Amino acid sequence: MPVFAHKFGYCTLIWRLDHLVDMRIHLISIGGAVMHNLALALAAEGHLVSGSDDRFEEPSGSRLKKAGLLPEQTGWFPGQLSGEIDLVILGMHAKADNPELIRAQELGLKILSFPEYVAQRTAGKLRLVVAGSHGKTTITAMVMHVLRFHKRQFDYLVGSGVKGFDVMVRLTDNAPVVVIEGDEYLSSCLDLRPKFLHYAPQVLVISGIAWDHANVFSTPELYREAFRTLLLTLSPGARVGYPEGDTELEALCTPFSDTLAVRSYKPAEYVVEDGYGFLKTSLGKIPLLVFGRHNVENIAAARFLTAEAGIPKEDFYQAVASFPGADRRLERVGHHKDHAVYRDFAHAPSKVRASVRAVREQHPELFLTAILELHTFSSLRRDFLPQYRDSMNLADRAVVFYQPALASERGLQVPDVTELRKFFGRSDLEVRTEPGAIVEESHKAQRNGVLLLMSSATFGGLSTDTLLTNES
Repeated sequence: MPVFAHKFGYCTLIWRLDHLVDMRIHLISIGGAVMHNLALALAAEGHLVSGSDDRFEEPSGSRLKKAGLLPEQTGWFPGQLSGEIDLVILGMHAKADNPELIRAQELGLKILSFPEYVAQRTAGKLRLVVAGSHGKTTITAMVMHVLRFHKRQFDYLVGSGVKGFDVMVRLTDNAPVVVIEGDEYLSSCLDLRPKFLHYAPQVLVISGIAWDHANVFSTPELYREAFRTLLLTLSPGARVGYPEGDTELEALCTPFSDTLAVRSYKPAEYVVEDGYGFLKTSLGKIPLLVFGRHNVENIAAARFLTAEAGIPKEDFYQAVASFPGADRRLERVGHHKDHAVYRDFAHAPSKVRASVRAVREQHPELFLTAILELHTFSSLRRDFLPQYRDSMNLADRAVVFYQPALASERGLQVPDVTELRKFFGRSDLEVRTEPGAIVEESHKAQRNGVLLLMSSATFGGLSTDTLLTNES
């Protein structure tokens, strides 16, 4: 049984955090992707916000600075905590021996992880939650786009930037609906449950359960058990959707049909004509700004969620046709004549496979180079790497990049070139370990055709501009 289930059982929080104006709130690990957005949202509400972190990566540093929330010094300073703090919000980056956390505990301050805080602030709302191993950010962003297009009031929590939204977190007292990206990663060092166990959705979509986060879920079985636990926490009658044809999800979800409203959703037919993608629906052909069959499945998931929020089918398709995509999710960042460059956040095997297929279908006649950075803890693990088999087979040239120093820092030994080629199922796989080599590969690829860059990081600190040629 997973640690979170054994330690905490299936109980839900029973106390309510009443919203108070001008609370003093301190965020430990304020520099995180979601945490700094939460800080911005809290400050915008009128709370007195402070925080600390031992590193600030962009864009969190500059965004906090602009809002006057960037700490004067980097590091942990327990002296800034006192009994006057109303609430401490703890980010996952902070460890159990964090001096500020220890000080907060000594003072008896209220300490919540950010998912606990979000759960309390959204009590009483219709909670639409997106969970799964892939597509979470895009599906959440699609729902947000549709609701805003039709001028619905809603709150949200999304894991990455969304075009047209200034922050990734919005929590108010008046919005009747909240859209939440339900991450399965752990909540905090004090709470080893997946974040999504806090959200108690009335409407849930699970996009897939392809094994991920191997540093937390050491086997595929433990990973699937996290989602089973999520289903066990739902109230009777909660609506659950999953993609039609996914046999693993069908086996996971259908045993709950006696107590939950479980059903699959079916993507509309997708066609590409003259380089543009369309959905063939009962309302006619719907043009799309996003492309790829995985995005068609994401649209079907968003349709399931928005229908439960009262958006008619006609209104949904009217809005989704103008959805521009989530930041760093298969973005076209350069193009010139007969070549194009795409940047994608893909790092897990299922995401890599879907992104390569989408670009291949978009440009069937052009030479496709796909470059993947192995950066996450899971992707650098020898026992996890076989999950990538055949994921890049649709590319004409496949390149894998990793940093040996990063792997060593994490106590991992990355396989050699021969082993990596075996794991990926490509005898012609190219392996690079120097950022300069990726610049060369990128420029060469753009001269030959289409380039797909896949990473949850930056290829050793390279900017997108560095990877583009002057013609892109």
